[in-house]
Amino acid sequence: MTKPASRLIMLITLLQNRTNQKAADLAAELNVSVRTLHRYLAMLDEMGIPIYAERGPFGGFSLVRGYKMPPLVFTPEEAAAVSLGTGLVEDLWGDLYLQPAHAALAKLENLLPEQQRQEVSWARRALVTTGLYHPGLDALAAILESLRRAIRESHQVQMRYQAASRPDPETRQLDPYALAFHWGWWYVVGHCHTRQALRTFRLDRIQELTVLEQTFRAPDSFDARAYMEETTRGLPQLQARLRFAPAAVQAARSNRFNWSEFSEQADGSLLVTLPAPDLNWAASTILAYGPVVEVLDPPELRQLVQAWARALVELYAGPISDPQDL
Repeated sequence: MTKPASRLIMLITLLQNRTNQKAADLAAELNVSVRTLHRYLAMLDEMGIPIYAERGPFGGFSLVRGYKMPPLVFTPEEAAAVSLGTGLVEDLWGDLYLQPAHAALAKLENLLPEQQRQEVSWARRALVTTGLYHPGLDALAAILESLRRAIRESHQVQMRYQAASRPDPETRQLDPYALAFHWGWWYVVGHCHTRQALRTFRLDRIQELTVLEQTFRAPDSFDARAYMEETTRGLPQLQARLRFAPAAVQAARSNRFNWSEFSEQADGSLLVTLPAPDLNWAASTILAYGPVVEVLDPPELRQLVQAWARALVELYAGPISDPQDL
């Protein structure tokens, strides 16, 4: 679909959403001149779209009251965006939205004109997302569904939660506000009655979950996305300085997205900075490269990698363990 056609659809949508809009404001929304905006208005008038103008300081352009744009009027790119987004929902949330995602795609493809269907087909074939890291999705399906229902119906939940920093699980009562996916893990965000504050809990650490009869009301001002961004930004992140040997430079380059800093050295080696949430995560990533990468900083990470390496040597120095002895 051409840009003018897309802008005409957008113009109808803008007029449908608000009345008495100034030509200058509409032109700015469409990123066109006022002169071009008047040309678009004339084109809509020729197409039979009922537009009228009121003069005066409170006047402007409006659609005739009661007029609605026909449903599912998408540009090819908009249809592709809806299709790709539906596919991501299926990949990220699994069984929780598997059937709704399939049903939405079927309805979309059934109702779209041929040009839009071709664009959707091309996008699904040529714009592919794979390898989204979501450990244990099948095991979390029941908890995800229970939490989704509790959030949707504003019911409190009670859970046995094993925090990483505590030896034993705790019982928590929570007003669940939202589910969030971050760094490959699922979280529930809500008001913890034990701490009397907003808290975030990782779903794979929930051992038991019960949806309670008690209801709650989430604050109107709560913004789950803003909260997650603020809390994760405030967490202390480890910045590991690493040196890749010259023979491993290509391996480091192929994973360029892992490093926040990346500088080649005169001897052919490569210095990188690895941002990580904790020491264990960083050590696991580093050991995946074997002996071609060396930790330069921080010292505690270097010590952890040394300890793990010694433990691996001891493990593999002996005979293979008999599974019956385990």
